[in-house]
Order: sequence, then structure tokens, then C-alpha cells
Amino acid sequence: MKTVYLILATALLAGCTVNKTPVPVKSSEVVGVVRLGFGLSPLQTAKVDTYVAQSAASHQCQQWGYIAAYPYGEPIKTCSLTSGSLCLSQKVTLEYQCRGMGMERYLKDESVVQ
Repeated sequence: MKTVYLILATALLAGCTVNKTPVPVKSSEVVGVVRLGFGLSPLQTAKVDTYVAQSAASHQCQQWGYIAAYPYGEPIKTCSLTSGSLCLSQKVTLEYQCRGMGMERYLKDESVVQ
């Protein structure tokens, strides 16, 4: 009987909504795309603070000389660990497109002619 309660408690806890903070996973300065990602266990749903995620992406874009980052497309979910047909771990990737050219980019490429 204790094992039934243990399994039930585990299932209830695993089905909770968890706060996730995405971290940079793969980005491309040439294309102007920032990708942020996080892992997700089975039966979990993630709650992402969109303000924090967009701020992190905008910070990366600004380091490259762009002005800001904007969400691009839908989250990409890929299964990173399977057992038979069951997905045991998912990776979720959020994409942001860098837009606008800041003055820093022009000044960095400008050479002084005397």
C-alpha cells in the first residue's frame, strides 16, 4: 500500500508546472539568431518568464551590434532521452531574431582616415 502512495505522490509532483530560466544554447551572429533552451522532464509543464528570456536574447544581440531581439517562431521541442516510445527528457529551444543596427556596429567598422 505504501508503494501505491509513493507512486501516486511521485506522479503528482512530476506533473507540476515548474519555472524555467532558458540559457543560451546555440546562436549565430551572422544570421542574427539567438537560441535559448532548457530541459523538461516527463509530465512537467514549463513556465518561462518571457521578459527575462527576451532580455537575455536582447543582451546577446546588443553585444553583436544589433538593437534588440524579437521572438521568432514557436518553441522547438526535441526528445533528448527515450525509453521505447516514451520520451524521458525533452529539450525546448526558443528562438529570437536580432533586428536593427546600433551605432556601435558602424563605429566599430569605421576606420579613421587622415
